[in-house]
Amino acid sequence: MDQQYDFGMVGLGVMGRNLLLNVADHGFKAIGFDKDPVKTADFEKAATAGTIVKGVNTLEEMVSQLATPRRIMILVPAGKPVDDVIESLLPLVDEGDIIIDGGNTYYTDTLRRYQYLAPKGIHFIGIGVSGGEEGARFGPSMMPGGDITAWEHLKPILQSIAAKVNGEPCVDYMGNGAAGHFVKMVHNGIEYAIMQLICEIYDILRRGAGKNNEELHQLFSSWNEAELKSYLIEITADIFSMKDPETGNHLVDMILDKAGSKGTGKWTSQIAMDMGVAIPTIDMAVTMRNLSALKSQRVEADKIHGDKQAGITSNPAEMLKAGTLADDCRGALYTAIIMSYVQGMAMLHTASSELEMQIPLHNAVKVWRGGCIIRSTLLETFYGAYLRNPQIPNLLLDDTLAKLVTDNIHALRRVVSQAALNGFPAGALMNALTYYDAYTTGRLPLNLLQAQRDYFGAHTYERTDKEGKYHTQWT
Repeated sequence: MDQQYDFGMVGLGVMGRNLLLNVADHGFKAIGFDKDPVKTADFEKAATAGTIVKGVNTLEEMVSQLATPRRIMILVPAGKPVDDVIESLLPLVDEGDIIIDGGNTYYTDTLRRYQYLAPKGIHFIGIGVSGGEEGARFGPSMMPGGDITAWEHLKPILQSIAAKVNGEPCVDYMGNGAAGHFVKMVHNGIEYAIMQLICEIYDILRRGAGKNNEELHQLFSSWNEAELKSYLIEITADIFSMKDPETGNHLVDMILDKAGSKGTGKWTSQIAMDMGVAIPTIDMAVTMRNLSALKSQRVEADKIHGDKQAGITSNPAEMLKAGTLADDCRGALYTAIIMSYVQGMAMLHTASSELEMQIPLHNAVKVWRGGCIIRSTLLETFYGAYLRNPQIPNLLLDDTLAKLVTDNIHALRRVVSQAALNGFPAGALMNALTYYDAYTTGRLPLNLLQAQRDYFGAHTYERTDKEGKYHTQWT
């Protein structure tokens, strides 16, 4: 009689293989399908001794050997390939079986698939997975949302394979519908923002203040021992110490300054615009990737505008000699990273109600504490804020967070000022500061904008002294 396997995987690329090996390491019988026999053979060879794994090259083989209700995860490129796999599985599965999409899927696609499969009696659930290939193998952060029945069936496996923080697994239910993939999308938007902020601080310290890579390695390593402790700061410190085996130079200096985007950051910005949510630091991170792609144009423009700093007397290197710039950069980065999380969590708060996802926000920050790319000691502070007030619309309204920001905001002001005075493109840092200043200002100048709109378009305006909509004949 065929072995009854506990968990099946469609797609044995790096992520699919590593997640399935992780499942097997925790005592579950794992079976994986891939059309490529090399991948199935490599999967079996990579298994830990004593675990039960099997690689097959037809879906029929895999499905027929799964215990019911069947638990089948799909890890193939997002979009049509996921739909194609679902259609191939439908003749093979039964009512009550569970299909999981573990890719970076656009959330409306997840909703569509859920609505398509529910009448057929198939439980469909979207799960955001973060942590890269190492996280998948040894403990990712996972964000399941949607079908609550599927979550209950999957919970024992997912809790076993997830990263752990203080003994708690970094996986929990994210809410209704496509909440899992939506939370993962916002996670990636925050990731975009933090990476861009780190790059801007690097630029100011390296190109502006003349710090070499060894000094940057030491500086970021020290930052990672204090309030900035996080995965992205840790790997940045490592990057500065890596040498290029071909040239002997530091590898970071040999890498072209062009960055791509897989789409999740762009989706975060687009959807935030549609929802009317302000996430300017994330928006700027996407914009800077787009600008980086214009390499040849930037080189030409640099020749034409090379004297843009002429006449500027302020100089970051002089500040560094005075011993203030490095510490200001630390405080500025810390504050701006807080703003990135604040913006992303405000977006999730809005989506929770407007898109009827009912996202438990404390669960989102809880599962991000370990295993994922944006894990940081800050997440414990955010977790505490949501435990104190689960419905808080913006983390800047929490007293503890407010104190952290006010203690460091002047460092961000000084760094932004130096960047502007010296011609350094620091849009993410600048937008983090603008977001803070706008959100914490009781009266913005948009009363004038409303007057302008009414002047040229009779759009009406509201008054400060009485209720209602008003229009003035301005001429």
